[in-house]
Amino acid sequence: MSGSLVLLQETTITSPTASVTLTCISDSFNVYQVIINDCVGENETNFNMRVTTSGTAQTDSNYDTASRVFKSFSGFGTTTDENEAQFKINSAVGSDSNESTNHIIYLFNFPNSSEFSFYTNESIKLNASGQAEAFMGGGMKTTAEANDGVNFFFSSGDIETGSFQLFALVK
Repeated sequence: MSGSLVLLQETTITSPTASVTLTCISDSFNVYQVIINDCVGENETNFNMRVTTSGTAQTDSNYDTASRVFKSFSGFGTTTDENEAQFKINSAVGSDSNESTNHIIYLFNFPNSSEFSFYTNESIKLNASGQAEAFMGGGMKTTAEANDGVNFFFSSGDIETGSFQLFALVK
């Protein structure tokens, strides 16, 4: 993919912050990619994502998600959420030694006001015991609206550290 990605926005968190918002999405590109590296939360809670419209995170109950969860310590499972107020993109990520989460997220249809915005997510996290847990899945915002970005936050507490990058895929 070298040469086909254009870095639009980058944020590095080094002190606690409530959320991170990336809002450089326009109709100039069809597909966007978000890379999250070494994200750590203050508390042991879910890591979530919302879409933004005019830079504001949408908090309605129109978020549907499905993921397959692979655990190095206990096999696999499935998670699904319908009509939620956010996408759950990883579970129980805290600030214990070794804990962090990393993601590659693709965003589709975001600037299109006549389609649902949807995403795919590949993530890996280390839990407090240093064991691996991977999520693979995606979801959609079941409202036909143009979205200009994404907002990341934990269910409870701040984002302690992490690197967030938004890329556009060249047409």
